[in-house]
Amino acid sequence: MMIQEKPAWTMNGFLGILLIAGLLVVTILSLIQQQFIIGITCLVVAITLGSGITLVQPNQSQVVIFLGKYMGSIRREGIVVTVPFSIRKTISLRVRNFNSNRLKVNDVNGNPIEIAAVIVFKVVDSAKAVFDVDRYEQFVEIQSETAIRAVATKYPYDTFSDAELTLRGNAEEVSNELTKELQARLNVAGVQVIETRLTHLAYSTEIAQAMLQRQQASAIIAARKQIVEGAVGMVQDAIHQLESNGAMELDDERRVAMANNLLVSIVSDHGTTPVVNTGSLYQ
Repeated sequence: MMIQEKPAWTMNGFLGILLIAGLLVVTILSLIQQQFIIGITCLVVAITLGSGITLVQPNQSQVVIFLGKYMGSIRREGIVVTVPFSIRKTISLRVRNFNSNRLKVNDVNGNPIEIAAVIVFKVVDSAKAVFDVDRYEQFVEIQSETAIRAVATKYPYDTFSDAELTLRGNAEEVSNELTKELQARLNVAGVQVIETRLTHLAYSTEIAQAMLQRQQASAIIAARKQIVEGAVGMVQDAIHQLESNGAMELDDERRVAMANNLLVSIVSDHGTTPVVNTGSLYQ
């Protein structure tokens, strides 16, 4: 059964201390006057209240357990008196972060990569952190590594098309996905994920050199494809303008020759050397 945090019974700590002091004074006076029943009763009450004195620091919560039962949590900072003879466990509500280990996983294309992330979190439900999981801090670390692996396998490390998200090129989207994935896993522990960021992302060492060559080859192919696409458009526009302005009339053969010359000039890696044709194209 899931346990939800609830406030525990508390009394103002300074008022409780004054009450305990008063009971001790009554105890002493009663014993001096040989009224032992009153004195012993006041002493027992004072000891009972004294056992419930608790000091709560800012951004901390005290989980109160009495005879194995959860009695509630104390979030009010300062000194308070709570359930006597109870066990109090301190849970920090402060924002914390940790760097995950470098994990070796396969991306969606099966390429081995190394990935690590920083996780920023805090406890928002002290009861869940204590009772629903065992050692919530270790639970957070293990679930964080599991979430990182799950997210890393959904995306490729890199691609030269904008059609899909990548781990390297879409860090913001990947971080948001990691936050959602991790939050779903940590709700059971009463933990809120504030932020996640990738701190390390690289190809695994055994394929790093090969993948670098592959990246370079893919980059060259993508660049040449873009150049060719642009060149074809430029040639089409040039021929269309020449014909539409009435500057010249081109048959199919001359149109092909002009397109070939323009493509060579535009696509070539080096400056082209023009050749002047002084004769007829058909000779």
